[in-house]
Amino acid sequence: MGVVYRARARSGREVAVKVVHAQYAEDAVFRARFRQEIDAVRKVSGAFTAPVVDADAEAVRPWMATQFVPAPSLADRIRAGGPLRGAELRRLALGLVEALRDIHRAGVVHRDLKPANVLMAEDGPLVIDFGISRAAENQTLTETGLLIGTPPFMSPEQLADSRSVGPASDVFSLGALLAFAATGRGPFDADSPFVAAYRVMNEAPALDAVPPPLRDLLGRCLAKEADERPDLEELGREFAEALPEPDPDDSMTVTLRRPDPGATRPVTLTPARRRRRLRPLLVATAAAVALAAGVTSWLVLGEPDTTATGGTHGPHKPVASTAARWAALPKGFRPWESSVYAKAAHGPGPLSLGDGGPTCRLSEAELYCGGSGMQVVRVDTVTGRVLWRADLAPKGATWDTYDGDIVGVHADVVVVRETLGGGGLSSVAPTYRLSALDATSGRKLWSRPLPDDSRLQEQAVAGGSVLMSSEDGRSVVARSPRDGSARWTLPLPAGFTCLFYDVDHRPFGVCDSFGDRPTDSVYLSVDPSDGSARRFSGPLLSPAFAGVLDGRLLFLESEESGELLSGDTPITRIVSLDPLTGTQRTTKLARPLQGQGTLVDGTLYVATTGEVAALSPETGKELWHTGTTLEQPGTPAVDRWGRTVYTVSPTGRVAALDAAKGKLLWESFPRAPQSTSGSLGEAYPVEGALVVLTGDGKLFGIDPGHPEHKPASG
Repeated sequence: MGVVYRARARSGREVAVKVVHAQYAEDAVFRARFRQEIDAVRKVSGAFTAPVVDADAEAVRPWMATQFVPAPSLADRIRAGGPLRGAELRRLALGLVEALRDIHRAGVVHRDLKPANVLMAEDGPLVIDFGISRAAENQTLTETGLLIGTPPFMSPEQLADSRSVGPASDVFSLGALLAFAATGRGPFDADSPFVAAYRVMNEAPALDAVPPPLRDLLGRCLAKEADERPDLEELGREFAEALPEPDPDDSMTVTLRRPDPGATRPVTLTPARRRRRLRPLLVATAAAVALAAGVTSWLVLGEPDTTATGGTHGPHKPVASTAARWAALPKGFRPWESSVYAKAAHGPGPLSLGDGGPTCRLSEAELYCGGSGMQVVRVDTVTGRVLWRADLAPKGATWDTYDGDIVGVHADVVVVRETLGGGGLSSVAPTYRLSALDATSGRKLWSRPLPDDSRLQEQAVAGGSVLMSSEDGRSVVARSPRDGSARWTLPLPAGFTCLFYDVDHRPFGVCDSFGDRPTDSVYLSVDPSDGSARRFSGPLLSPAFAGVLDGRLLFLESEESGELLSGDTPITRIVSLDPLTGTQRTTKLARPLQGQGTLVDGTLYVATTGEVAALSPETGKELWHTGTTLEQPGTPAVDRWGRTVYTVSPTGRVAALDAAKGKLLWESFPRAPQSTSGSLGEAYPVEGALVVLTGDGKLFGIDPGHPEHKPASG
């Protein structure tokens, strides 16, 4: 119904300013409701509500300013840290009982008590948003057939006849809210507001997951008949008995107790440009989220269902985060922005910007980037500075005559595949070479030419060696990463092209034939010390490599064998390959998934437009799937603790999800224009920080606990 601004009075006091949309300001009934909301909040301003600072219900755009509370909602707190337990749940329950008691004593019924309307402030819960409340003595704005509220938390009488709503209706909502707080799910949750409303009216509440001492009490609060519900005085006594006592050294006034240290972080609203003054008293400094009202705002978490539809392109606010989720940032880290084309502290300037996008490799805490039309750079992940740029390209080279693609990073060596010449309208065929760089300085260590025609499809770093083609292209040569000296040579099977992977520090080759009459694949299990290999064959593989699980290689395949995966090809199955015997196991996915996949800690994560899914690679069973607003996301990345999954669009929009349950933690704004290179965005978790690469080569360092913080220029 409007927009909320974070604002500041001349005195420096921060306030939240609710401004009604123009189309509703013209509605006399709505204007009367807004005036009633102002009156209701003024009546109950106190310890458990945010007090009104100023308001004007008669303005062209009616507005109201209340104290700004730097705290997450209960919905955000549950999303970030899971259900409440012990003293934290006790504080919430007893605090809300006192809040409702004060509200009802003022002659007001809230009528929309839900997780999004309870702020978890440091000194106890605060109830907000009296937008659909009514004064107990005032029935004039309640109309037959008008549904106002949030169905999973509405009482049966609200759904049946809103004119009969009294204080007992808030008791029903309190019971539903506390069930949600204790379990993470509401007792009448459903995929549709209409189904939720049906369950409120006709079904018993789902309270099996609520701890027994509390279960019976909440069941009484959720009685269908208003006169069967306990009053607030009785509830206060019974909650005190049913819920755990606070710690012995805590104050006896548990409802206003400070939460456990580190349990939550305040939510900071997304910064925005300075707005014009609303009145001389206030200067708006930041825009927040649009308000939702009526049936459209029924969701348990109290905000539009962008996770299900992908239809909203603005950011989600970051949720409150537990100390256990967001690890400490690297020493000296501040949010930053830079580019792979930024001036380097050491080395030549960038080539002319081309139409190809870069790719990066993270090694330890260092980021190395290369790609189409660029020389390799090393980026400091703490500051965003480009530390060096490799001086490999011939003099006068431009983006269409030179590529520097990173093959891999081993210890202190970066291995690069170079493409020289042959770009644009040139009739001269390109040439290729493999070069090694010192990771610390960017200095070239050695270089070897690559044949035009080779049985080795791609170079690789495996088993502690650099694997590259021999001069005639018929063998693979293992070289020392540091000096390029040959360690061993292994002939490759004729008529096949091979890819090598590192499996427990041993090279393993998968060789396929893609002629008119393809045959079985040939597998090479290589001893990294001397290049001796066990050779065996198996069913044809034309896969996308996902990772290694329990010593077995996992590949993602489409339905038709022999069809290479691409952005337009859905993943339908997982092939597990034993590198010791060549035996394969095929697991069909529960449903086709079209996107980028990666295997982390025994879970397969797949990101596609509008969705991220987690699957069991052993059974193909879907563990969870969550909607996002990201288009063409890159390969998902997981932090090293396995807690958070990140995926990035080409424009640098980031989605962060809980790795265990798939809950969407936050989404960010785009950070760059839509790229024309066709390259995807990528995420690189670095200790407690996150580095983001956009499709056009921009880089951003983000604090995942506060993704809204403005970066400094790198």
